Amino acid sequence: MMKLLATAAIACMAFAPHELPELELGAKAPALDVKMKDVSGKEIDLKGATGKNGLLVIFSCNTCPFVVGSEGSEGWEGRYPALAELAAEHGVGFALVNSNTTKRANGDGFEDMQKRYKEKGLKGHYLLDEGNKVADAFGARTTPHVYLFDKEHVLVYKGAIDDNVKSAKEVKEPYLANAINAQAKGTAIAPALTRNIGCSIKRAHAH
Repeated sequence: MMKLLATAAIACMAFAPHELPELELGAKAPALDVKMKDVSGKEIDLKGATGKNGLLVIFSCNTCPFVVGSEGSEGWEGRYPALAELAAEHGVGFALVNSNTTKRANGDGFEDMQKRYKEKGLKGHYLLDEGNKVADAFGARTTPHVYLFDKEHVLVYKGAIDDNVKSAKEVKEPYLANAINAQAKGTAIAPALTRNIGCSIKRAHAH
């Protein structure tokens, strides 16, 4: 199983180029006013997607095995609906962002997003990042790559969803769920920074 994921990582994962910005903990969310097309057909920006207590942004897609799963691995996508519900319970907006610009004709187009959203029972917003502008502003590296902001749009958690892409049942450290709950309680998020693992975002330009 680990060999399979390692092979997938070599094939489709890359730590993004150093020229990309690095959004640090405590920084304000960038690109809040950039309009993106939601699967509902509406134009939405991240400011509008924010809940009364914050915003959760996950850079995602329809094609990466770390998101959608592969032989022997569930992938993280199946955990999105529960995370969206947890976020909603605590007044945190939920936005999936698809920035795979060069794969629009190969599984990451708008109609593909609409179809997957419905088939997989996804919740919240699923937004098409035209020209990967938002991903570039965030310095997002991978699918998935998680960013949790408080109600002032300050970054309080960044990194991975949890510690086991293979199986939700085998997760020992639900990093993101813990971060959402800690934020709601007003307690320290620990860890607030974890290592994101996934496929490289397929950008329209090289950095």
